[in-house]
Amino acid sequence: MSAYLEIVVVAFVAQLAVLPGEKVQFIIAGLATEYDPKVVVGAATSAFAGWTAVEILFGRAVQSALSPTVLDVATAILFLVFAVLLSRSAPSSGSDAQSATTDGGHTDHDSLSLPGRLDRYSGSFGGFLPIFVLMAVGEFGDKTQLITIGLAVQYGATSAIWVGEMLA
Repeated sequence: MSAYLEIVVVAFVAQLAVLPGEKVQFIIAGLATEYDPKVVVGAATSAFAGWTAVEILFGRAVQSALSPTVLDVATAILFLVFAVLLSRSAPSSGSDAQSATTDGGHTDHDSLSLPGRLDRYSGSFGGFLPIFVLMAVGEFGDKTQLITIGLAVQYGATSAIWVGEMLA
């Protein structure tokens, strides 16, 4: 397998591993109830594509600024921190799944609006502009960003990372 294709596959698999439960998935699902799903997917994809390019460039900058040993230690620490956080977020083995209570889940969808001044642009390009902004802001600080930066640190700034992640 060529080096380029190998990086595409690694990026694809790494993104798929961290995507479940990402906050932007919930944002996309919610927005798709109010806007044309094709517009939501287009705006979200555009935001992800832009962020991924920035993350790859940031990873290249980190790669040139730090030694490989420091990068390996930082990666190991992040891995352990995420493992501990994931473990703490899991329900205890003795907990009763039926014990959770809700408020009934009733929502008046007509009273929902976009946050801040984005509501003013809700009709822009069929909603593309506010959805793009929500996705770009919502993506900030996600696990997917750390994966992308980590891949760029390891493999350098290559379009193979971008391709693999966009496929995911």
